[in-house]
Amino acid sequence: MKSYIKRPHAMVEKPWSIPDLCSAYDWPTQAPGGSVIAIVELGGGWKQSDVDQAFAAMQLPAPKITDVSVDGTTNTPDVSDADGEVALDIQVAAGAYTFATGTAANIRIYWSQDIASAVLKAAADGCDVCSISWGAPEEEWGMAAVDAMNDAAQTAARIHGMTVFAASGDNDSDDGYRSPAVDCPACCPYVVGCGGTMMPESGIETVWNEQPGHARGEGTGGGYSKFFPAQAWQKGAPKAPHGLGRMVPDVAANADPNTGYEIVLNGQTQAIGGTSAVAPLYAGLVAAVWGPKPGWITPDLYNAPGWFNDVTVGNNGTYAARVGPDACTGLGSPRAGKFKT
Repeated sequence: MKSYIKRPHAMVEKPWSIPDLCSAYDWPTQAPGGSVIAIVELGGGWKQSDVDQAFAAMQLPAPKITDVSVDGTTNTPDVSDADGEVALDIQVAAGAYTFATGTAANIRIYWSQDIASAVLKAAADGCDVCSISWGAPEEEWGMAAVDAMNDAAQTAARIHGMTVFAASGDNDSDDGYRSPAVDCPACCPYVVGCGGTMMPESGIETVWNEQPGHARGEGTGGGYSKFFPAQAWQKGAPKAPHGLGRMVPDVAANADPNTGYEIVLNGQTQAIGGTSAVAPLYAGLVAAVWGPKPGWITPDLYNAPGWFNDVTVGNNGTYAARVGPDACTGLGSPRAGKFKT
């Protein structure tokens, strides 16, 4: 498994602060909240000093964070990319939630070497949304493990009312494997797959792809599952080239590291991007707007295309953006003020 963060090659403009990006996406500011946000982490760690510094800069109350070890894995800051992943997840999820509600987020971090086990533990503990920014191509998981992951997400959503979000990957339509390929857990029908855009401060939002037209490189994952069939609830989604496969992703938001997120890591403010940022962004939004136990909301999203900015320019190599849902950015980026209205 790998985390899905990317660092900028050449900043095209100042990275987004989380409050500024929320404003750009028309975030609500009086959402009911009351939810607990779970974050799955497979390594790295976080520091309270970074959290305090980040939220002081955002002028928002800092979250309450609880570490939960599922299998002996623990919060272990080690100055690695995994630390960047953890910092990004916490600061984006909590920032998105608190900007919408005005109250501090309640974050529970589930440390594990197995994503499915962490999801089941978070659901059993009563968490309301779950963000996953780790994954691998579904072929590398294998059918049995992918099925187990989807079963865990189904149990979380259907029995415990917990919505699960996952990054769709940062290596275009080949997912760093072979083209075409999609990432798991994002490929699971009971997971909301989260893709990436390039969101400038001015101008149009486009598909994130560092090398337009190429399927190998840095850019949003997306395509069609080889393990799960097309889903009837994905209204308006184009069919897979061979008529099979659940389309990935379902939703998207800013992920290009060159228009990245301002994150505090080891006391330093820096820009980080990747679809790793998109899963916690939506987790924070849904935790704020839906409140406790939103459950399996994916069909609701496809029934409300007006909740999204349709991204129609760009490609992730194999697949091109289009009017309506597509295998680059799904339904598009959030018009967050429209959610659940």
